[in-house]
Amino acid sequence: MIIVTDVLLAMRCPECGKLDYHNLSRFDFSGQKRVEVRCSCSYVKLVVTTKDRSNYWLQVPCVVCESKHVRSLSARMLWSGEANCLFCHETGLELGYIGPADEVKALAAAQQETMEALADDFEAEDEYFHNSEIMYEVLNCLHDIAEKGSLYCQCGNQDVEVDIFPDRLELYCKDCDSVNIIYAETDDDLRVIKEVETIELVRNGFECLDSLSSTTKTGKKPKRRRK
Repeated sequence: MIIVTDVLLAMRCPECGKLDYHNLSRFDFSGQKRVEVRCSCSYVKLVVTTKDRSNYWLQVPCVVCESKHVRSLSARMLWSGEANCLFCHETGLELGYIGPADEVKALAAAQQETMEALADDFEAEDEYFHNSEIMYEVLNCLHDIAEKGSLYCQCGNQDVEVDIFPDRLELYCKDCDSVNIIYAETDDDLRVIKEVETIELVRNGFECLDSLSSTTKTGKKPKRRRK
């Protein structure tokens, strides 16, 4: 029978954001019941406590929700030779891994690849929009309006579709072909949407909401374009 005496911790620091690896040994608890794992920036990124070495309590500062999560691991689980995941209790996102070195490094590498892929996706989206910051804020405002049930069409359709373009949002009613354009390029565009409490698409009509006018402009309905 092989007795595991050491495990590896892989965890990103909530303070500096750096991913580090740390060794944790059974012998670290000789004569003490509390072990702190510090980042190279000196921030305490993990606290492990035990009373009888049969159960261990891991206190994990969370980089996601900025609180502390506590996970209990039995000695059998901690020193089992299998990797354990440390995660955010609020979001379920993985914060780190503790276990055999090979498994932990593989899991951390896979997580890093996923994060880099997400970063590339966000960068591509930012390049697509004329002003990504304004666009995201306008989308948030539109989401809030829809959540209150204040986005609908006069024809009775509550399921309004949204097409996203580099400079604007196009709201579309599939039942009557109504279109409403919301521009999202400037601070004034954002100011206008923040002042709006209800968006009602005109039956079979076309409207445009932008910073050039504090009121909704109505005109000839253009031919609807796809992205």
